[in-house]
Amino acid sequence: MNNNSKSQITSLGIVGFGAFGQLAALHLGQHFEIMAYDPSLDVAKVAKQHGVRLSSLRSVSQADVILIAAPVSSFEQVVSEIAVACKPGALIVDVGSVKVVPSEIMRRLLPNHVDIVASHPLFGPQSATTGIEGLKIAICPIQGRRHARLAAFLRKFLGLTVIMTTPEDHDQEAAVVQGLTHLIAKVLLRMGPLPTRMTTKSFDLLSEAISMVQHDAPEVFEAIEKANPNAEIVRRRFFDLAASLSVELETELRTTPHNETEH
Repeated sequence: MNNNSKSQITSLGIVGFGAFGQLAALHLGQHFEIMAYDPSLDVAKVAKQHGVRLSSLRSVSQADVILIAAPVSSFEQVVSEIAVACKPGALIVDVGSVKVVPSEIMRRLLPNHVDIVASHPLFGPQSATTGIEGLKIAICPIQGRRHARLAAFLRKFLGLTVIMTTPEDHDQEAAVVQGLTHLIAKVLLRMGPLPTRMTTKSFDLLSEAISMVQHDAPEVFEAIEKANPNAEIVRRRFFDLAASLSVELETELRTTPHNETEH
């Protein structure tokens, strides 16, 4: 990965030019020559705005660095198509919210002559509105040794905080960090409209957290809750504890006498 002028830099192919693919192009455009593939015709205008050339999946798969931002539902098919077109020495990175399953798919389908890194930027378009410097990204080395150079690039040129981990450890922590955040946000949104006038600082922070995830594509929530093998365990524990707390409160209300006002 060369970090000099565009004329000397490796090419970057983005597979999936949705919200995150566009965010990646915004911050990587000065470091790479970018082309992208997306099956939707609606991205042509925004791709032009980012200075990104749209091309076929086969052409994009021949880039020096390939960034996979495809939904979980189509991930295996996309990787299988990249596998037959990618060139020796390519660096292939995914940016999904779940790591165990995509890592297994990439390890199984991609050839031995490419480097593979599973990554999870712990931010999205909503939380990156004021920039990405200081935000976190998880990096899971899967195949090859170029994860170290990638981590150095992310730190030095994008200002990201890099967390080296494994797919298994990532998914275990993400089931709580992301799973509960999105789950609570979904529940509170269904309780809406939420108060906006008489609020506390803690409630404002909660509302801010909700706003960061409420516009995520449905595929993101589905991936977090269904594709993460740890999500169901965390979800069940959360609801069990909530139900237990509800029972405790109801019991206290029934057994605690009401104070009567003396006259």
